[in-house]
Amino acid sequence: MHVRFSTLVGCAAAAALALVAPAAHATTSPGPAAGTQHFTGALPDGATWVGDLPANWNGTLVLYSHGFGTLNPVDSPNAATQSALLQEGYALVGSSYAGPSLWAVASAPADQFAALAAMKKLTGRPNQVLAYGTSMGGLISSLEDERANGRLDGALTTCGLLGGGVNLNNYQLDGEYAIARLLAPGQDIKLVDYASPAEASTAAAQLKAAVVAAQQTPEGRARISLAAALLNTPDWFAGDNPPRSAVEQEVQQEQWLEIQIGFVVGARPSIEQAVGGNASWNAGVDYDSLLQQSAQYRTVKSLYRAAGVNLSTDLRNLTSHADIYPDVAALKRLSKTAVPSGRLQVPELTLHTISDQLAPVSFENWYRDRVQQAGRSTLLRQAYVKSIGHCSFSPSEIVAGLKSLQQRVSSGYWPATSAAALNARAQAGGWELAAS
Repeated sequence: MHVRFSTLVGCAAAAALALVAPAAHATTSPGPAAGTQHFTGALPDGATWVGDLPANWNGTLVLYSHGFGTLNPVDSPNAATQSALLQEGYALVGSSYAGPSLWAVASAPADQFAALAAMKKLTGRPNQVLAYGTSMGGLISSLEDERANGRLDGALTTCGLLGGGVNLNNYQLDGEYAIARLLAPGQDIKLVDYASPAEASTAAAQLKAAVVAAQQTPEGRARISLAAALLNTPDWFAGDNPPRSAVEQEVQQEQWLEIQIGFVVGARPSIEQAVGGNASWNAGVDYDSLLQQSAQYRTVKSLYRAAGVNLSTDLRNLTSHADIYPDVAALKRLSKTAVPSGRLQVPELTLHTISDQLAPVSFENWYRDRVQQAGRSTLLRQAYVKSIGHCSFSPSEIVAGLKSLQQRVSSGYWPATSAAALNARAQAGGWELAAS
């Protein structure tokens, strides 16, 4: 896998956002579990928030940041995880984010801290406050860590878009461009600057149709493997273990692509709306060099060789016709609001599945390097789950992650964060066995 770097991303620092004062009122109602109090409230910028306080509160308040796709307030990723956390004694709170775009990274940290302040007025001062986020919310929780300023004690970032918004936009464009250029050369497929979600839906349908048709020939399958490598598409879609042969890897990548394309293309209008234009580019990209950075490089070479197609010719084709430039103002805005600086203030544990079609595992490497460059490596630990899919964590894995983070906060030292150690903590809680 790869992440495309740029000087603009490398120099971008996360901007501090002013704290939005919480609303002065909140309502309370029976919660999802016996004895749990459920709270709701509104924030001055139009965002709303929800919170849950279990009867057996352990003194830890978890600030949950949700992912892309909704502007509704939630304080957990799903009902099963919420139930597990409440039964473990964690209080929960989370906001909707103000939007207006679903890519609400710019407003989210301030809204989250405002929701936290509102919840604390109702619960009293907690012993610990831990941020927890999934997907886009994982990016948000990393930004919250950098802006903690005494409001957080630690952060659990799961399936996070930790490479930041600019790298996200760029690698997705690389893969989409390769599909359009190599698998649908006679079609005019729009890749950026969408006037409406309908335009993106049309483009996604065209790209998916090109992939499905190409899967029928050896030449097409070779080119699918190239596009999948550029799109950071994982090679494990089904089965108990990842496939080993290049042929089976490509088969499973194609299965992922049929799902992946619709989401990543469909999300682009929201990002463009949030930052005021297209913030990605491929002009000047050397696709030969880019492919060589990919963990799928050997797979691509093998399939091209077997199909009798010249890989170098295709890469030159991509490089010579790449002509998409960013809107400078939009790129600056995305760099300012959605790229982690790595300057952690509190301990952070990241969790990532090893087959994630929407948040590349390579983002973890980029983020680790970013934190190291900022001189904050002692605050970061990263763990991986042997599982398929985006954010497909069991409640046990989340509980184990939070307990590991709590140990670090309480003792000042990281406990073991190996798969065996995390599984042991999950089993100790009696929840579903972790998959790591």
